[in-house]
Amino acid sequence: MIALELLILHWFISLFCQSFFLHRYSSHRMFMMNNFWEKFFYLLTFISQGPSFLNPRSYAIMHNQHHQHSDTPSDPHSPYQSKNIWDMMIKTYFRYMAILKDKQSKINSPYPTWSTIDNFAESNLNILLWVIVYPLVYYVLDVPALFYLLLPIHFLVGPIQGAIVNWFGHKLGYRNFNLPDKSKNTLPIDFLLMGELYQNNHHKNGKKMNFAYKFYEIDLTYAVAYLLLQLGIIKPQRSTNEILATKPSVEC
Repeated sequence: MIALELLILHWFISLFCQSFFLHRYSSHRMFMMNNFWEKFFYLLTFISQGPSFLNPRSYAIMHNQHHQHSDTPSDPHSPYQSKNIWDMMIKTYFRYMAILKDKQSKINSPYPTWSTIDNFAESNLNILLWVIVYPLVYYVLDVPALFYLLLPIHFLVGPIQGAIVNWFGHKLGYRNFNLPDKSKNTLPIDFLLMGELYQNNHHKNGKKMNFAYKFYEIDLTYAVAYLLLQLGIIKPQRSTNEILATKPSVEC
């Protein structure tokens, strides 16, 4: 079952990078880190997402548009503005690419950038590299041929995770807060998406690092972030008490 173990490992490393670095750091600036650690997590995000690497600047711009226009026609990835999940993914892709190629948005960008990684990630050489690497890893580890059918998940892991969050996080689940959009919390204990499916909670307070509110909600990305805070790898952007607040709100 080495193929499934590889897929699970890859899934959660990529997911953590998207949730911790792209979402909570790049988009919302919930915490700070020095240049070394920013480069470290930037590189880890690139390695874990491979050919589906999501540029942090473009991701942040698009994600903040989602918060600003949640579930309206201007939302870059609302399930209520798409016929199905595939239609939503296509619309998201074209919006993302438009932002990526927009030279004006690169001027004085407040979001993390690393031109060496960004330029290579956009090249055909990057795609070729991972098209070789993933099957080669399977070959070296003597993975049965049938499991090569899992390779497309490796190739598209970033967009797949984003699509699951954006579709089900606004379509399926319960709501702790009555908000203007249709955001929902999809799983009582969100372990498959490491806290990202607590969309209703997150839309209630987009600056709160811990996406969980109820006692039965567990945000695994926050658990790791809390450890990194204690180790001094990341630092609070605002007051420590505000960021670390985990007490459920009385507003429901």
